[in-house]
Amino acid sequence: MRSAAVWLMVVAVVAMGAGDARAESSIILPKPGQIGLEAGGGYGGFVQSGNIAEIFGLGPTFNVRIRYRMRYERGIGLSFESQQLDARVEPPPYDGTDSTIAPTKLSVILSGAEFYQMFGTRTKTTRMIMIGGGLAQMRASLNDGETELSGDNSGDGLYVSAGAGMENFVYRSWAWDLSARYYAVFRDGQANHNFQVALGAIFYASY
Repeated sequence: MRSAAVWLMVVAVVAMGAGDARAESSIILPKPGQIGLEAGGGYGGFVQSGNIAEIFGLGPTFNVRIRYRMRYERGIGLSFESQQLDARVEPPPYDGTDSTIAPTKLSVILSGAEFYQMFGTRTKTTRMIMIGGGLAQMRASLNDGETELSGDNSGDGLYVSAGAGMENFVYRSWAWDLSARYYAVFRDGQANHNFQVALGAIFYASY
């Protein structure tokens, strides 16, 4: 997880440096009322605490986010994130008996809303903190080739999140978005602690 996060940081720094070399007049900063569309990827997973986190660890992430700029350096948005997390222990080969059925991977879909407090919105680098919450849907892949829709390792729950990030504008209304988030994923009355680092590209549509 640490090495993947370092690579994301390096890519972001290089991209931001390239953006600084562009002419200042090529950048069009978003205004209140504009909507940003973002797609990106990242890496992270559960720390080993909780009923789901004891079984599944780390993996890649793909996310899509919609961000609406408001007045007073605030924003609201929708967030959709897909995580593919590997089992902490590789299961034994499936030999056709129930006793050898074990999970190999967990698919986590997080769908929710976020609130942003931004800083420096009239500069090329907008910094922000965010909080959010929504629905967590978990489905486990098993070593017999089946997908568990509900059971010990699968099911639906809720999550709350908090994080920090920044948008660095490089050309017109295009920016790199670098962020880190913590998710508390609740299932069966237990909290599972999930950390993610993500890098994406965001475009604000003009009006």
